[in-house]
Amino acid sequence: MTNKVKITLVNSTIGRTKRQGETVKSLGLKKLGSSAIQTTTPDIVGKIKKVAHLVKVEEINE
Repeated sequence: MTNKVKITLVNSTIGRTKRQGETVKSLGLKKLGSSAIQTTTPDIVGKIKKVAHLVKVEEINE
């Protein structure tokens, strides 16, 4: 059983730092409202924490 998370971009990256935009892109998110499913690893968790104000996270247990 692997833990996965569904990450949804809920706030725009316009007006944010370039680094935050790149972090959002590295999570697999492009447009506002887009979602990506990622395996929970320490690097993904760190990226989510850096842009927590821009994304919504839901846990998925498989």
